[in-house]
Amino acid sequence: MAVQETSSSPAPVSAESRTLDASDRILQEITAVLRHLEAMDLKITELSAASASIRTDIACFSEQVADLAQHLSTVEDHIGMLPEHDAEPQSLRGKITDLEDWSRRDNVRFFGILEQKEGTDIKLFFQSLLPEITGLTILPPLEFQRVHRIGPPRSISSGRPARSLHVSA
Repeated sequence: MAVQETSSSPAPVSAESRTLDASDRILQEITAVLRHLEAMDLKITELSAASASIRTDIACFSEQVADLAQHLSTVEDHIGMLPEHDAEPQSLRGKITDLEDWSRRDNVRFFGILEQKEGTDIKLFFQSLLPEITGLTILPPLEFQRVHRIGPPRSISSGRPARSLHVSA
């Protein structure tokens, strides 16, 4: 028996077969490029829609900014008028000061009256003390709106002078 030699080399490829393979590859690449272009076209369409929406928003914001600028201008004009009205509070302050001073004219302060001499009713004490101080008999007894001392109580032994006695007629 004789062994036949087989060649391990591939069968020869024809030129026509090579051309078909190259054409298939080119066709596949063109198809891939077309798919890529279609995807890009979709993205461009989406971007165009988003761009249109942004343009609409910008137009709306531009209108709002114009309205706000007009409102700001109006407010600034009104603020410019305010210093003209500043004289009115000054005159009112002067009137308040006059009224406060006028109400104080009925107030009298007495110094040197020992503390704790008045007992529990300071008004009654002062009504009886006033004729002693002046030496006059006052009939009917005077009515006082308010009689009081200012500050914390002081003891006689503290050595500090007695608090003043304030009387409002």
